[in-house]
Amino acid sequence: MNRILLLLIIVSLCSCQNDEKDDGNLITADKIGPLTKTAKVFQLDSIFSADSVARKKTDYLYKQSSQIVVYNNNGNEKLILNPHIEFDSTSEIGNIQVKDSVYHTKKGLNINSTFKDITTNYKISRIENTLNAIVIFIDEINIYVTIDKAFIDGEAKYNTDIAIEPTQIPDNAKIKHFWIGWK
Repeated sequence: MNRILLLLIIVSLCSCQNDEKDDGNLITADKIGPLTKTAKVFQLDSIFSADSVARKKTDYLYKQSSQIVVYNNNGNEKLILNPHIEFDSTSEIGNIQVKDSVYHTKKGLNINSTFKDITTNYKISRIENTLNAIVIFIDEINIYVTIDKAFIDGEAKYNTDIAIEPTQIPDNAKIKHFWIGWK
């Protein structure tokens, strides 16, 4: 009798679990694929053991950078990681540029999405008008994306002092860059 009761409890617990499969390419507020917000630079080789991880030291305008690029098996860039503290292997990742469309949010947002995909599924926290792009922040999932200003009409296209409203951005405007900002 006790064994049957134990078996029933186990079966009912198993049936209550979420049936969704673990998606290794999911972007959340504190995770992208296997990489978590608290992961350290020195752990990246083991986190991305199925991919190639390369350190990319760059010099730009007298400032050095220690970007880390994750490549897939075909040699294409998947992610570009920027440590919170440059050249420190114990640093956490500060921000990530997503280069591969396999990474997506639960609501399907990825590098190939459009502005309509953003407005349909997320609340825009703010929009910044920069020289060549519009930067759209989605704070609930720590994401910011850029859209080329070629999609914008009017004075805001040429004047960064003019605020851009969501109604000025066409639904078919494609995401140009997709970033995750953790720090």
